[in-house]
Amino acid sequence: MRESSLPALYEVPADGNLTDLIRRNAAQHPEVAVLARKRAGRWEDVTATAFLAEVRSAAKGLMAAGVQPGDRIGLMSRTRYEWTLLDFAVWSAGAVTVPVYETSSPEQIGWILGDSGAVGILVETEAHARSVESVRDRLPELAHVWQIDAEDEQQGALARLAAAGAEFTDEQVDERSSLANADSPATLVYTSGTTGRPKGCVLSHRSFFAECGNVVERLKPMFRTGESSVLLFLPVAHVFGRLVEVASVMAPIKLGHVSDLRSLTDELGSFKPTMVLGVPRVFEKVYNAARAQAAESGKGKIFDRAAAVAAEYSRALDEPAGPSLKLRLQHRLFDKLVYAKLRSVLGGRATHAISGGAPLGAHLGHFFRGIGFTVLEGYGLTESCAATAFNPYDRQKIGTVGQPLPGSVVRIDDDGEVLLHGEHLFTEYWNNPQASKEALSDGWFHTGDLGTLDSDGYLSITGRKKEILVTASGKNVAPAVIEDRIRSHALVAECMVVGDGRPFVGALLTVDEEFLPRWSAEHGKEGLSQEQLLDDPDLRAELQRAIDDGNEAVSRAESVRKFRVLHTQFSEESGHITPSLKLKRGVVAKDFADDIEALYT
Repeated sequence: MRESSLPALYEVPADGNLTDLIRRNAAQHPEVAVLARKRAGRWEDVTATAFLAEVRSAAKGLMAAGVQPGDRIGLMSRTRYEWTLLDFAVWSAGAVTVPVYETSSPEQIGWILGDSGAVGILVETEAHARSVESVRDRLPELAHVWQIDAEDEQQGALARLAAAGAEFTDEQVDERSSLANADSPATLVYTSGTTGRPKGCVLSHRSFFAECGNVVERLKPMFRTGESSVLLFLPVAHVFGRLVEVASVMAPIKLGHVSDLRSLTDELGSFKPTMVLGVPRVFEKVYNAARAQAAESGKGKIFDRAAAVAAEYSRALDEPAGPSLKLRLQHRLFDKLVYAKLRSVLGGRATHAISGGAPLGAHLGHFFRGIGFTVLEGYGLTESCAATAFNPYDRQKIGTVGQPLPGSVVRIDDDGEVLLHGEHLFTEYWNNPQASKEALSDGWFHTGDLGTLDSDGYLSITGRKKEILVTASGKNVAPAVIEDRIRSHALVAECMVVGDGRPFVGALLTVDEEFLPRWSAEHGKEGLSQEQLLDDPDLRAELQRAIDDGNEAVSRAESVRKFRVLHTQFSEESGHITPSLKLKRGVVAKDFADDIEALYT
């Protein structure tokens, strides 16, 4: 059993709550732009004073509607300015926010609102409102549905709330805001539901203070008030997106929101953030898109050489001698030819990113650091209020998920499971004492993840305890390592390793529909249909190379011997992927049982 811990850098206020942050910002930084919102195609700054006024206005409307301290209020919307505004308004009314993914089905909406006992929900669109109405007969406690977007602006949620709460004063809102303390619930964030019904994680104001306070303090140079900015494109319904929201307000730094990932490149260029937060798939697509574009323009060999130099340069930074003169000169040349253009795609000002949700992979980690855009990997769960470990900007170890959050402890149990302790942890699963008892023992949260700690206290995640495959020969296989390596190939959308009780390890692959046309054009196969392409021998050979690359990361007994290409995609709509992009392994195994069987017959 090993442990790693760091002293806390931030003291949680015992009698405060998250609404203190917006009042403090208005008092100390009244004219500083703490948020920006997109209007008529232009970014408009929102000062700390203006944001506080908008939050109070919405909170008055909630109070006028009869929302009481401790009531649960659902919030279902894409990532947008109003999400953050209404989140703080719910807290200012003394209530508890219950995020609902905007892609959720009526069945999922019904479960979350019913289980949480929500008395109201703020939805973005008419379609969302209809989904709520379709299950409202099973939600006796749901008294209100407010819609953010409406054809008549005066019927939108913000206008309706402002009008309804006109009789309330700022002092009345502030009095209500002060009722919650650090240990009061701030939000119920429902888990992804990879195995069964989603569970509502109760995260207190203390959880967010401990999490965001220590993140901001440890990464202080990345959170400079009046200088730094971050563009949030992750779902705010996910706890990682919520970390970005609260940490930005806490610092404070300017926070912008992007609702549509298809416009992300354009928005990065116009907003020009100094910091980016994302999941590995985003950074993989940046790399793969740049490589594909270089190949299409006849500069593929230059890009590959530049990528190799970037990775070599990054690795040399970790050596005592540092990069050689020859390597520094090569790096300087490629910085002008390639790296500067790649940084411009990310807005031109961003020097750092924080990545979570899945392993990024050492190759991409070194590539991005080598081009002057350092991706700091972290690790966390809904139950740990997002990051429970992360790489500091000044002591990065690529290939690990970093050191423990200051003020917390990471322990590796005798069976390899990662255990966590600290103020940032959730307090319980809502309405589920049995699951709470199983997950929390003597203040330690059992993550279900497997990991190791090195001599410097850096954590590496090696797999998922419940996802360990045991082959017929008795070999234990952790799928995550090889799956993530195979999935980094531009043509691979998803990879699921199988082999429990089987004679060898196999894999199910789906092909990335965005890169398939590019690949077919490069290989003179434009005339083939997608079905024909998926069975094409050259494509299979390319996928085999992805498998071979993945196999290099594991032992022979853990390597993939056969793979099968599925003529479909895993998606939220198909029920195979959660909103946070995790595979529902049990659902995939059930739905594609015949394909799995075909690997072994």
